[in-house]
Amino acid sequence: MNPTSFSPSDAQTFLALSAEVAAARAAGQPIVALESTIISHGMPYPQNVQTAREVEALIRAQGAVPATIAVLGGKIRIGLSDAELELLGQSPEAMKVSRRDLPYVLASGKIGATTVAATMICAELAGIPVFVTGGIGGVHRGAETSFDISADLQELAQTSVAVVCAGAKSILDLGLTLEYLETHGVPVLSIGQDNFAAFYTPDSGFKADFRLDSAAEQAAFLRCKWALGLKGGVVISNPVPADQAMPREEIEAITAQALQEAEAQGIQGKAVTPFLLARIKALTEGRSLATNIALVKHNALAGARLACALQAP
Repeated sequence: MNPTSFSPSDAQTFLALSAEVAAARAAGQPIVALESTIISHGMPYPQNVQTAREVEALIRAQGAVPATIAVLGGKIRIGLSDAELELLGQSPEAMKVSRRDLPYVLASGKIGATTVAATMICAELAGIPVFVTGGIGGVHRGAETSFDISADLQELAQTSVAVVCAGAKSILDLGLTLEYLETHGVPVLSIGQDNFAAFYTPDSGFKADFRLDSAAEQAAFLRCKWALGLKGGVVISNPVPADQAMPREEIEAITAQALQEAEAQGIQGKAVTPFLLARIKALTEGRSLATNIALVKHNALAGARLACALQAP
């Protein structure tokens, strides 16, 4: 078959919207996309499923509709049932799905949990412009020799979805991550401070491009960007609340130790981030998990407010 015979509308055949999301889309209600690797690979069970449900409830309370995204039964599920959340939270067979993996998981019918990159793709297909996550991927430390750069960054350069996050994960090289985003024309906005956030801690020490504190300002920026035909995403950095953050020096020391352990054990590629998050959780005796949960909930509030502002006349 000639690949050029396919049109963008063919992708819609792979989408399966939940009844709640379908009704919201038909009514023009604000919708917030959520990733699923945070459930399958980012947190242990049962905290992962509990957090997913609580995040969805927070979004509903703000007047928006949550749409957790995953690949199940050969379909991109936009909005998951409680049973599907449980399946993702407990299944050891759930694959971590990025852009590269999406066709394989769909065609094979396997269980797939979407990363930031894959969730952005699926959200754009479903017409959802706002996506909430914990932290984006980025340029890994030592990337000058490993070339380990998250596909999230390239996706942000080409897929028109706003990503509300607590900055980039502190296990990364945050300076190079911001340089990469700048090179590809991806704007980095910050809420409540001038600097980019660093996941477990509010301040990375690096400046964001623009500070826009209100959802209305952020929505105006997005409308203007996309109206100009400037395709691609926007990073909206929402720092973890100070009273729920971890001390910067402590998390840096623990991250360095976890990185050394990963290298010693030969852990590479997509396995690195789940390993590091698990080790940091162990080395902080669970405090990092509490911070992770807090920042995701904080991002959900900001994302829901933005989605509502975008729908406002």
